[in-house]
Amino acid sequence: MPPEDLPETIHVTTDEQLRAVSNLTRHRIMAVLRFEPATITQIAERVGLAKGSSSYHVRLLERAGLVKVVRTRKVRGVTERYYAMAARTIALPDPGEGAPDVLMRHAVADLEASSAQSERHVGMAHLRLTDEQFAELGARLQALADEYRKLSDPTLPDTSLVFALFHPASRAREEGDAK
Repeated sequence: MPPEDLPETIHVTTDEQLRAVSNLTRHRIMAVLRFEPATITQIAERVGLAKGSSSYHVRLLERAGLVKVVRTRKVRGVTERYYAMAARTIALPDPGEGAPDVLMRHAVADLEASSAQSERHVGMAHLRLTDEQFAELGARLQALADEYRKLSDPTLPDTSLVFALFHPASRAREEGDAK
């Protein structure tokens, strides 16, 4: 299925889907499949897994509806399956008060696993913004990420972009309003 035929978003709503995306290995497999379909062998090579482990994790993702077979071909009497993401993006539920944020945990794990020779640009900024400025910043960051996603070249190594915005002041106001 060509990427333009994919649904825009899959919303993670079931426990099975949440368990599937909560695993760091499966998160890395989905990153491999984000730009182009791949076989179990290709996935195993790119993620650094044994083929059996790769197959196990892909089956769980497929059962959860997050990846799917997009084409097959016969190679020496064996059917080779090519897997791809089932949608362009995956939307996770809000982790809730005090619960770990799966995406941030995976981002930190990927950052920690990257070699010392990796080129990294890591920064943090504390800003004081109005609700409108906060919303505008989030929209601008998303638009910039979308712009670069269109320029993405699947022949190049993966580059990860992680940004997190949270506006605790608005949460404090909401809690104050609720009292």
